Amino acid sequence: MTEDLTPAEAYAAARARNAEQATALAPFREMYEFGLDPFQIEACRALEAGKGVLVAAPTGSGKTIVGEFAVHLALTQGRKCFYTTPIKALSNQKFADLVKRYGPDKVGLLTGDNSVNGDAPIVVMTTEVLRNMLYAGSQALSGLGYVVMDEVHYLSDRFRGAVWEEVIIHLPESVTLVSLSATVSNAEEFGDWLDTVRGDTEVIVSESRPVPLWQHVLAGRRMYDLFEEETDHGGRGASRREVNPDLLRLARTENQRTYNPRDRRRGKMVREADRERERRQRSRIWTPGRPEVIERLDNEGLLPAITFIFSRAGCEAAVQQCLYAGLRLNDDEGRRRVREIVEARTASIPDEDLHVLGYYEWLEALERGIAAHHAGMLPTFKEVVEELFVRGLVKAVFATETLALGINMPARSVVLEKLVKWNGEQHADITPGEYTQLTGRAGRRGIDVEGHAVVLWQRGLDPDHLAGLAGTRTYPLRSSFRPSYNMAVNLVEQFGRHRSRELLETSFAQFQADRSVVGISRQVQRNEEGLEGYREGMTCHLGDFEEYARLRRDLKDRETDLAKQGAAQRRAQAAASLEKLKPGDVIHVPTGKFAGLALVLDPGIPAGRTNGHRGFEHHDGPRPLVLTAERQVKRLASIDFPVPVEALERMRIPKTFNPRSPQSRRDLASALRSKAGHLNPDRHRKQRSAAADDREISRLRTAIRAHPCHGCDEREDHARWAERYYRLQRDTQQLERRIEGRTNTIARTFDRIVALLTELDYLRGDEVTENGKRLARLYGELDLLASECLREGVWEGLAPAELAACVSALVFEARQADDAVAPKVPGGQAKAALGEMVRIWGRLDALEEEFKINQAEGVGQREPDLGFAWAAYQWASDKSLDEVLREAEMPAGDFVRWCKQVIDVLGQIAAAAPKENSTVAKNARKAVESLLRGVVAYSSVG
Repeated sequence: MTEDLTPAEAYAAARARNAEQATALAPFREMYEFGLDPFQIEACRALEAGKGVLVAAPTGSGKTIVGEFAVHLALTQGRKCFYTTPIKALSNQKFADLVKRYGPDKVGLLTGDNSVNGDAPIVVMTTEVLRNMLYAGSQALSGLGYVVMDEVHYLSDRFRGAVWEEVIIHLPESVTLVSLSATVSNAEEFGDWLDTVRGDTEVIVSESRPVPLWQHVLAGRRMYDLFEEETDHGGRGASRREVNPDLLRLARTENQRTYNPRDRRRGKMVREADRERERRQRSRIWTPGRPEVIERLDNEGLLPAITFIFSRAGCEAAVQQCLYAGLRLNDDEGRRRVREIVEARTASIPDEDLHVLGYYEWLEALERGIAAHHAGMLPTFKEVVEELFVRGLVKAVFATETLALGINMPARSVVLEKLVKWNGEQHADITPGEYTQLTGRAGRRGIDVEGHAVVLWQRGLDPDHLAGLAGTRTYPLRSSFRPSYNMAVNLVEQFGRHRSRELLETSFAQFQADRSVVGISRQVQRNEEGLEGYREGMTCHLGDFEEYARLRRDLKDRETDLAKQGAAQRRAQAAASLEKLKPGDVIHVPTGKFAGLALVLDPGIPAGRTNGHRGFEHHDGPRPLVLTAERQVKRLASIDFPVPVEALERMRIPKTFNPRSPQSRRDLASALRSKAGHLNPDRHRKQRSAAADDREISRLRTAIRAHPCHGCDEREDHARWAERYYRLQRDTQQLERRIEGRTNTIARTFDRIVALLTELDYLRGDEVTENGKRLARLYGELDLLASECLREGVWEGLAPAELAACVSALVFEARQADDAVAPKVPGGQAKAALGEMVRIWGRLDALEEEFKINQAEGVGQREPDLGFAWAAYQWASDKSLDEVLREAEMPAGDFVRWCKQVIDVLGQIAAAAPKENSTVAKNARKAVESLLRGVVAYSSVG
């Protein structure tokens, strides 16, 4: 209390209060109804002291307050502040928040779609927009004092992460950087790098959530707490979280219920008593259905809730299940307000489009307080769901994990149906970082006293594993930075080759690589000490055991080499036999998932290097497209043919055969079985082993038998030590190669890119040619391909809709590869231009291989994907939404997103294309106008 202070203490306290009032932080704090947290105050004070800051804190903890203080400081000092976000939805959200606080005159917005008041002192933008400004030397950068990078942990993203590092490296030194990140386990390492490239940077890490999170498992009718709190262990008053023993017992009981063949006795089923016990157990343990989960949460006052389902179709199915179950979470007044808001937000959408978009079913679910949220939805629909959820008018949202990435949509509870998701290649367990990100949505600051994370019981769920996910904070930030062609020409133009190389060596990627070398070097030293010990262990009193072990190893290596050569020879014979196949040949697939009778529909692609949906693939020979006797159309690989294959019979393939039609496949498979079902393939004779006649193997065996150590009683003990020695030696050599490979890796990649660009006349030493200046204005994954198409005039004379179709191949990537049927493309000039684009890509691909530029490492040009060309052509040709979506077989949200990306690249092409004797620039602008209509035009978020 103040009266207890001495005069000196009271005077010191008064001085501190006066000093606080004199800071910019004091009036800023008065803008908020709540007090600031210690980590927010610490970060704001560091900013006001002129330092950069890195703030790493959990989702929902209020780290954006620090970014808003940077905005406040900029306005106070008469300087500019750029607020960058990773996605347009976040940019729109932050723009609306800042306009509400500072007024529309002081705040601007720049995204790929929108440009609002771009000269304002405060501008919200996507990170790519700022990167493009830096390379273009935009006048908007003058007077810039602060840059806020929200969700800076996006620099781990393997597709877009490099943009964040480019911005951080290239921002002028006078700009103060505010980096806001989710909780990461290596914040100090990231902060050290920021300190190196940006100057004095304060790292502020907050682990505590503003709203406590309770973890649960819902099994049957019971909600189990994941942890039970135990305190005062050993009289220390410490608190430790133990897994709930009831949950562990449940898991053990469930595992014991697993069927065991020994439970069968003499062919009879398990006794009736066992079955009765099984029925009683089942009555207590099951995975609750989706409507059941929502009702349970509603009854316990745990709504609003977000249920994460790692599938778009699963989200839509969940909404339908809740509707069929008669679930209603809104009263009449809530329904009225929902309809009012929805009708206002969708008033600009024509009635015929509403029907195509499933508007009325969507509205019915919203009126009941239920919705889906995923990337396949129309952006306008997603925005409405977000708005209604924040207003409390939607209480149950079924979402894919994309909702966890930044959108401000907190809930009281988060439900996870499963702890496994598809990662693009396989079903994999979610990581602790992903679990933290998803459950971080639970608990609304200022509304909820506590948040709740609920995992649904699934057969085989391990409570200890779940506790590990919930209790681990291992979410390391890993750089995904790689030089690109566009980056190279922009850097050389601004700084020259030597300085550009030095700049790239300051990247976070190189910083991490150099640090990891220290640990590898220590491991090499430990291995060398171990090698000395192993060398002593294999010492033999009869002779030089190291020499004897080398003979044995040489023998083993020679036998392995011959076996590999034999396998390669068999593969070559098989590949040669595949090259002789023709459409209509009936063959017997010798092995693999599709072994058995098959009809060749297409002999396949020639041998060589192709670009599959998972990166570059190497093929030993053709990959025939076949129809199996089980009615499946599949493209086989060389692995399915370990031995040569030959045609058993010939069949005519009807011209009307459609591999997508189940009826066509059924009829042709039936004819195949009738024609060739009785035929048996010739068995392939096994050839004599090459090792039996090899002179080197005979020589080595003779030398081994003649060696003095061959007669040692402890020979095999010595040999085991020798095997360990050679294994450790091999590991040590690999580590040494890793050390050599990790130093200057980014700069070496840059050198290879510069060499290729020099070969193509984009660069001449430190000079950027006219071709290079055009490339500098083209951003995107296929920047070099786009530039080459402009240089060779591939798109000259194309109509706007045809140009839109061609440009779509530069941006589109199918979610799943479909190699059974070629995509539909427009005819005429567009078809010829698309074919020419693929030819140019093939030339660039060969050139990249020559210059050792590897797409698997995130550098290089993937094959253009023609899968969106027909949809883009149809839409730009003024076809109806119903017709376009029906033919494209694509959700409206995906369609809009790809159209927006095509529009973005068309804008770049219009700026980069030649201004004289060329139709491309004019037709690119017309193509933008043709695409920017209907659902694409009125969707403000892409």
